[in-house]
Amino acid sequence: MHPRHFANTAPDRPAIVMAATGAATSYAELEVAGNRGAQLFRSLGIAAGDTVAVWLKNCLEYFPIYWAAQRAGLYLCPISSQLTAEEAAYILNDSGSKLLVTHADVPAAADLLRDRAGAIPGVAHVFDLGAGLDGAASWQAAVAAQPAERIADESAGYHLVYSSGTTGRPKGIRLPLTGEPAEAPHMLAERISGRYGVGEASVLLSPAPLYHTAPLAYGMAAHRLGATLVIMDRFDAEEVLRLIERHRVTFMQMVPTMFIRLLALPDDVRMRYDLSSLEKIVHAAAPCPVEVKRRMIEWLGPIIYEYYGGSEGNGSTFITPQEWLAHPGSVGRADWGTLHICGEDGEEVPPGTDGLVYFEGGWDFQYLNDPGKTRDARHPAHPGWSTLGDIGHVDAEGYLYLTDRKSFMIISGGVNIYPQETENLLIQHPEVADVAVIGVPHPEMGEEVKAVVQPRNWDDAGPDLAERLIAHCRAHLSHVKCPRSIDFDPALPRHDTGKLYKQEIRKRYWPAK
Repeated sequence: MHPRHFANTAPDRPAIVMAATGAATSYAELEVAGNRGAQLFRSLGIAAGDTVAVWLKNCLEYFPIYWAAQRAGLYLCPISSQLTAEEAAYILNDSGSKLLVTHADVPAAADLLRDRAGAIPGVAHVFDLGAGLDGAASWQAAVAAQPAERIADESAGYHLVYSSGTTGRPKGIRLPLTGEPAEAPHMLAERISGRYGVGEASVLLSPAPLYHTAPLAYGMAAHRLGATLVIMDRFDAEEVLRLIERHRVTFMQMVPTMFIRLLALPDDVRMRYDLSSLEKIVHAAAPCPVEVKRRMIEWLGPIIYEYYGGSEGNGSTFITPQEWLAHPGSVGRADWGTLHICGEDGEEVPPGTDGLVYFEGGWDFQYLNDPGKTRDARHPAHPGWSTLGDIGHVDAEGYLYLTDRKSFMIISGGVNIYPQETENLLIQHPEVADVAVIGVPHPEMGEEVKAVVQPRNWDDAGPDLAERLIAHCRAHLSHVKCPRSIDFDPALPRHDTGKLYKQEIRKRYWPAK
């Protein structure tokens, strides 16, 4: 359950392959790089329990740095390469990072380092993975100067991730370190092995940014299980199919936005590639429209699994494709922790009734430096229950169906409206490429429903398309859930993991407070 094992038993096996270039790192090379990185951390006075950060695009060095931090008992804080210098500085300062590894191809890296002393005073060491960043030392040179032996005081570290910040400032999610040996088994790897059969013969394709929790965690698990991890620079629908064929990919972790883009490919393109090696896909991160998932299963077969859970690790659900076909739209039953659905009064509600989704029995997470947010995530009467802020209900068999996020709820004339259902309907319309449904101010009703649509063809944007889309909604949904108006946007703001920055869209319509 650790890449070191495979450095001894299968040293030449590729641990990492970069899809675009073919550049690779073997398990033996990963072990040496991990040891040298850990030696460097210790030489700089960085001790177990400290935090180091990476601000990088997907690259060959990402996981060698991760494994160096993991065996040194450190928190590794991955930062989105899309952030501004100010946003990255906030995370570096909030996390207490003592060291940063970055690269000139991160757009705002140079801006941050121009005011390094003022912006990130606690970051004592900054390393450049490439060349050309003023004020940063060479990571490669520093690591190469270190011995390749293990450090004397190894212990297990972990990642410290920040939420995407789609509804406000990102929150740091820090779980307690175990103090166990670096090579101790890890629950996530055990679950991925047991659920999906990932092992030494597996090839995982990672199409998403590694600074996001799921791609980082699944990559970590791949290395703990001796698999080969193929990393894309960025998601491209047809390139995913090419890579599955080329590398005989067996497993992928994806998000529903990727499904939608794959299904948008012409039929002849989707049928052009040999995908027979693909054994399982798992998806999460956002609700998947029922028809989208049904079409994916029709195309690829019953190989698509799903889970619901967050970086907080407070609990999770899981559903197989066979279960989903019998319970379409469900995200499964609790497989880690106990589910509780609670109404506004905090009391549990019966099956079929929407309420706030709580888990009992998962990890005891904390939002770093924010006891208020930590407290708000706990049930007022049951401190051992925690929520990610999602609304949903369970059926009589205990299968969970998500309605929406509580923070996205629209209140119009005293009626609670959850926009996810409307979004799921509109995204399946042939003239819609992307959509966000939000509440906008209304003088009498408080809020009214508006859809902001990215059309497949921008030339179609206008009153006629708006009228067609509203009529489409009214033909399938209660009128109270349907948009009263539609605006058009050439590209909705999305995190490159697929999450929609709905708060950015809302700001266009709500006066600044």
